[in-house]
Amino acid sequence: MTSREDQEKEAERIFLSIGLAQKTAETAASKKKFRGELLEIIREAGLDGGCDRAQGALLYTSASTFPDNARSHRPHFVQEYISTGKLKSSDQLDAAFKLLSSYGEQPVDWSKLEEAAGIGVVVTPAQITEAVANVVKANEAQLLADRYHMNVGKLLAAVKASLKWADGAKVKQELDGQILQLLGPKTEQDLVKPDKKKAKEKKPAKENGAVTAKNAETKAEDTEAWRHADPYAFFPSPADNNKVHTTVSFSDGTQLRIANSAEKLAEHLKVTGGKVVTRFPPEPNGYLHIGHAKAMFVDFGFAERYSGDCYLRFDDTNPEAEKQEYIDHIQDIVAWLGYKPWKVTYSSDYFAELHEFAVQLIKSGNAYVDHQTADEIKAYREERRPSPWRDRPIEESLQLFEDMRRGVIDEGKATLRMRMDPKNDNYNMFDLIAYRIKFTPHPHAGDAWCIYPSYDYTHCLVDALENITHSLCTLEFESRRASYFWLLHVLDTYKPVVWEYARLNITHNVLSKRKLNRLVTDGFVHGWDDPRLLTLAGLRRRGVTPQAIKNLCQEIGITRSDGEIHLHKLDHHIRADLDATSPRALAVLEPLRLVLTNLPTDHFQAFDAKVFPGRAEDTYPVSLTRVVYIAAEDFRDVDSKGYFALAPQKACMLKYAGIVTCTGFEKSGGKVTEVHAEFNPLKEGDKPPKGVLSWVGQPAAGQEPTMFEARLYDVLFKTSSVADTGDEWLDDLNPGSLTVKTGAVSTPRITQAAPGTRFQLERLGYFCVDPDTTPSKLVLNRTCTLKETNLAALKGK
Repeated sequence: MTSREDQEKEAERIFLSIGLAQKTAETAASKKKFRGELLEIIREAGLDGGCDRAQGALLYTSASTFPDNARSHRPHFVQEYISTGKLKSSDQLDAAFKLLSSYGEQPVDWSKLEEAAGIGVVVTPAQITEAVANVVKANEAQLLADRYHMNVGKLLAAVKASLKWADGAKVKQELDGQILQLLGPKTEQDLVKPDKKKAKEKKPAKENGAVTAKNAETKAEDTEAWRHADPYAFFPSPADNNKVHTTVSFSDGTQLRIANSAEKLAEHLKVTGGKVVTRFPPEPNGYLHIGHAKAMFVDFGFAERYSGDCYLRFDDTNPEAEKQEYIDHIQDIVAWLGYKPWKVTYSSDYFAELHEFAVQLIKSGNAYVDHQTADEIKAYREERRPSPWRDRPIEESLQLFEDMRRGVIDEGKATLRMRMDPKNDNYNMFDLIAYRIKFTPHPHAGDAWCIYPSYDYTHCLVDALENITHSLCTLEFESRRASYFWLLHVLDTYKPVVWEYARLNITHNVLSKRKLNRLVTDGFVHGWDDPRLLTLAGLRRRGVTPQAIKNLCQEIGITRSDGEIHLHKLDHHIRADLDATSPRALAVLEPLRLVLTNLPTDHFQAFDAKVFPGRAEDTYPVSLTRVVYIAAEDFRDVDSKGYFALAPQKACMLKYAGIVTCTGFEKSGGKVTEVHAEFNPLKEGDKPPKGVLSWVGQPAAGQEPTMFEARLYDVLFKTSSVADTGDEWLDDLNPGSLTVKTGAVSTPRITQAAPGTRFQLERLGYFCVDPDTTPSKLVLNRTCTLKETNLAALKGK
């Protein structure tokens, strides 16, 4: 058995001794960080030999939720209140932690804590009986009506509101008894589960996927909760930035508790005026994708919500991978999403200050010049061995670093490394590289430098220099917290709050830069703005609105729960926004010639079509001529049951116009090439046919409608979670991700539209005019279908 297994087994034994369930004890013992916290808090409480289950539950909760900024008070708290049994419930624990958090490291007035947490308060059985009786009486009518189907949780909450520190189990027992006394034993009807499905009202009429005004109002009510919620409410205020941010653990067992001093915080608040200050810090080495949209929602959105400032900061520390093209693209996309940076800055703007910090690090013994190669550093790191140059004299490192800056040392022959903790379990404390030599001009700084700072060195220092209040990033950066704060600590700078959140991952696509680059450079897609990609350039070209993307981010919120968002959730927000903003138009993707034989050759008649059916009176003209075009799928030469479109001797409605009755058709090579019909207006009082056809008439009698190319997009990958396919991920590409329809026809209002204009083509979906459009060629991209498609069916194709 390994040492790790021994540790887990011993921890599990101790956890069982404090009353934890077997499964809970096993899980707690398997998680290294939590195991250490729980063992430490058990020792602090002096309960290594075991305790009752109630005390054990409070210790377990304390291990994960005790306020970090008040940790120095933890030993006294657990000994005085949990070990002695003075504190009895989770409600009391929550109240105590809230007050402790407000004190932080300052001395605690324990009498106030006892008052706030109800310690020493005794709730008698008589008080519980009286409080329950009052609640039952107040809800007697509803109890008699709903009987045992009533929500008891609502009643329990009412009792707890009047008796805050009452024992929950005793309250529940008393409530059950009084309800039984009022209603008597359960009947057979009480045992039948109620039908949770609400009686469905008759659905309002829809036209070609359009949501009617009533339906739109209902949808708005359904989404009100997430749309108006404040996803940033849990972030601390800038004034709370003196609390402990994190604890940095070292291999020798010592710990460093990171917090701003009162002086540093006062200096910071003097500069910011107490405002929220965030930054969106993309690397200008590629195109942004929808994951970056979530980052912007977090960084810009938080600043906007609290009237603060947000920098757009280009994290440009690697000149070999950065281009002006990417810088321009990022600024374009930020503006397209509607965000306005307070300032646009570059990490390279601070190269002089960063160099000064590096010299300061060397002088304080916290950095040294190293000559190991990348492979040697990797090998030493795996063996947790320090560099042989780690203890070189300070003056020697200063001179070598100056030689690096002057360009007299060859590229790859020296780096400046931070003197951290090479034996630390956290590899991000393994003497990270601060500077490396690159004889490459910088796209922003030019050729002024030949040494460039690393991300790990630069990011935290620029956050401090720009007085960022909240440094917000995704979860993969969580392990960098230790190095982030270590560097700010040894340089004695201001320290922002750091908070990590889950990335936005969406099914049926990839978001890693490496995989996106492979798709683009190897020609699997048509560029970074291919509408099949979830790059923001691709989504924009496809016709997705900024608001739809923001609404998705708003709904999923800012959490630490990693996982994938299903693609249909994005499509839902796209449809909801486009339904409200996209004017309707008639079009046919695969046209079939329909000749209205009872109309003269020069017949021309205009009808009013609705721009937003069911919601507004705005109209646009559609022309009825002797020859019109319907969808090929809307005609069958043999009718069948349940088919409502056109067939021989069958009548259908031409939408917005009148009734057509099929009188014949022509075939060539087994394919229907032309349909004959008679047209008659719908008379007042007549019942219209069930079948309703989309159609396109000629702009003028004898003049053919303008054709366009329709690009129909489907998911890029057949598998929902592409990451599960491993190295074979390219084999999962969906061969049907793009279908091109040429020869489609539409009403004239589309042919005159500029690139970027969006429409709902009735029955067909939401479309956007593509930039490939020219005066002689109209191209439309389908943004999404009118209804959700069956993605699961792709797996077998």
